[in-house]
Amino acid sequence: MSDGPRSGLYAVSSALLAMSRHLEVRDVLKTIVASARELLDAEYAALGVPDDHGGFAQFVVDGVSDEQWKAIGPLPRQHGILAAMLHEAKPQRLADVREDLRFEGWPSAHPEMSDFLGLPIRDGEETIGALFLANKRSPKPQGGCGFTEQDEELLSILAQHAAIALTNARLYERSRELTISEERSRLAHELHDAVSQKLFSLRLTAQAAVALMDRDPSRAKGELHQVAQLAAEAADELRAAVVELRPAALDEDGLVATLRTQIQVLDRAHSARVTFASRGVRALPAAQEEAILRVAQEALHNALRHSGAVQVDVGLTRRGVDTLLRVTDDGSGFEPRAVRRAGRHLGLVSMRERASGVGGRLTIASEPGKGTTIEMEVPGG
Repeated sequence: MSDGPRSGLYAVSSALLAMSRHLEVRDVLKTIVASARELLDAEYAALGVPDDHGGFAQFVVDGVSDEQWKAIGPLPRQHGILAAMLHEAKPQRLADVREDLRFEGWPSAHPEMSDFLGLPIRDGEETIGALFLANKRSPKPQGGCGFTEQDEELLSILAQHAAIALTNARLYERSRELTISEERSRLAHELHDAVSQKLFSLRLTAQAAVALMDRDPSRAKGELHQVAQLAAEAADELRAAVVELRPAALDEDGLVATLRTQIQVLDRAHSARVTFASRGVRALPAAQEEAILRVAQEALHNALRHSGAVQVDVGLTRRGVDTLLRVTDDGSGFEPRAVRRAGRHLGLVSMRERASGVGGRLTIASEPGKGTTIEMEVPGG
């Protein structure tokens, strides 16, 4: 028995450390739910983050398979016991949730639950989530709840730390949104300062050429040569402003973290499953990291917007002394030569230019009906 408190303390510590490792809200929610279910030995656990319309912005479950979850249907509304946890802001410990007067049933595919422990997650006076467990695995007393007062205290501690982790994750995501907004603003200033004067001069020169066309064709010809030169200079300025603009997240977090974050966002935003895996990759020169990121973004855009893929997998690994990016989808695929003949490049030319521009190479494998794999290999890493 002497090992019990020590092992329990270790389990709590492990759960809290796991929560603190994640910065993305979705990862934090999943870790909280999994930690709570394991710590209190429950069959099911769930955590809901309420929206402003009587439902849940996010709802994460543990102990329910993906197939079961799809069969259950849409996210629950804030009613019954869930509403009590969110609006009464006090723990709910029940011997059988189905016999509670506030119970309003659940979908036919929903697993059967009996003993129940739930409580709100609060940030100060604000309730930012509802955490609950169901079906304690250990034997329960006759007519009583399998979850004990000690379980309730333990879950309360976990909920307090969950509030901190969830708040930190929200602040992190908001800061990233602000960074993106600032980066867009900086790009606008870059483009304005670098190009607007050239375009203004180009317009005036073109107007002068039109005015001289009838009465002094030779001078008009000279003005048109000036128009061509100004247009070329404006194009160069524009290209330099765009190429030199390195994403802020890449500077701050590096290639692996930036790719992982962007892919997690895409996974949430699209019906297709989008995954990312990385192994053994070291930091690369800035130009190579940006080229890899841009190629990955273009390949993901093609897969998610054009291919009808259900699964898209992105990998970044070391291959000998090189770094390899691989983007694979199970979409409709295409015949690369036919695409080139039809003039529909799907960004392939741009991707090849980015790869060759940093000393790398791009390969594309695709067939109609058999998906697409795009690989970019660059030296180093």
